[in-house]
Amino acid sequence: MSKAQVFLVMLIGIFSTTSCQQQRKSESMEEEQYVLAIHGGAGTILKKNITDSMEQAYRAVLEQALIVGYEKLKQGGSSLDAVEQAIHIMEDSPLFNAGKGSVFTHAGKNEMDASVMDGKTLAAGAVAGVRTIKHPISAARAVMEKSEHVMMAGQGAEQFAKKVGLELVDPSYFWTQSRWDALQKIKKEDHAKTVLDHDQKLGSRLGIVNKDHKFGTVGCVALDNQGNLAAGTSTGGMTNKKFGRVGDSPIIGAGTYANNATCAVSCTGWGEFYIRNVAAYSVSALMEYKGDNLQQASHAVIDRIGKMGGDGGMIAMDKFGHVSMPFNTAGMYRGTVTKEGKIKIAIYK
Repeated sequence: MSKAQVFLVMLIGIFSTTSCQQQRKSESMEEEQYVLAIHGGAGTILKKNITDSMEQAYRAVLEQALIVGYEKLKQGGSSLDAVEQAIHIMEDSPLFNAGKGSVFTHAGKNEMDASVMDGKTLAAGAVAGVRTIKHPISAARAVMEKSEHVMMAGQGAEQFAKKVGLELVDPSYFWTQSRWDALQKIKKEDHAKTVLDHDQKLGSRLGIVNKDHKFGTVGCVALDNQGNLAAGTSTGGMTNKKFGRVGDSPIIGAGTYANNATCAVSCTGWGEFYIRNVAAYSVSALMEYKGDNLQQASHAVIDRIGKMGGDGGMIAMDKFGHVSMPFNTAGMYRGTVTKEGKIKIAIYK
């Protein structure tokens, strides 16, 4: 065989290998088409710390949320409808830090935040620091659709919710024993830190090991039959929060973002870091301006948050129905449903 023939064979081999690699890459991107994804918070979620019955309870609520959202889409409902209804299920459960299961502030109150965004029009709505609205996600949608504003807070948001006919409840509705006990434990921890300057031995004796006082947020992203994306996020915030603290969940671009041209995103984690990184919008920006795909963009944002010292995760869906759910914690409650109705739920890493 001549040198020219050998060279030709080598070229054919190189092109063949490259073609196979490109085909595999293409096939890896041709995942099942998803229409809805949800999360129920990220943090130190370890199998050893959750009983079988508790895990089943979490899975049952996540599955119900996925089914409700999927049925809405299957019936021709909008992605906004699906997001709102799926989040209602999680807001009604005491298992998640949103709605009924919201954590307590330092003053022993429940203050909730929520936001929603329409990928078709880029319209958005949010509420922050509300105490009497049963479904904060619906209040966020009402702000988007029934006012000229994007965000309302506190009593003003509650007055608006009453005016547009949303269900209001007595603040006692949100009281749960487990969240109250968590507040007392964290207050004890704070006291121990103050008195003994971070004495680790005392912390161990008090059983203080879980630092995830900020997680449990719920969220949903969806793609409807018309190709429209939507995202929504709802939370009770951070246990023991003070001075009217507001995290990323009600801030458009930080905790929630949706754009039909790129993706829909809902975040969960240490809100201050998500705000500083404009996390949800950053995923969209990396896709639009850098050309990253959904996986690359979402993982890059979570990696950046981690390097800054923040933790948590996010769910993201692009206009093709691909889903990415990166997180840098031990676990994240999450689930997906495909166009054919196939449900998948996961908790641990």
